[in-house]
Amino acid sequence: MNEIVPESTLTCPECGHQKSETMPVDACQWFYECAGCGALLKPLPGDCCVFCSYGSVPCPPIQREGPGGCCASSEAGPA
Repeated sequence: MNEIVPESTLTCPECGHQKSETMPVDACQWFYECAGCGALLKPLPGDCCVFCSYGSVPCPPIQREGPGGCCASSEAGPA
């Protein structure tokens, strides 16, 4: 089993600001406010969280279980 990487560097798609953050180990983070420009980041379609969309490392549930291993896979998305 691979070791889980707990830190990811988020890069804002609006201004390019980067910041390293510690990811929650058992949950998705759906929103993140950029410290550079204040943009509210949300996951891209098909991603479960902001770390999977904008981070240098995907979230721990995805690292551990692969695609479909995160909380988004058990929830129904918008129709």
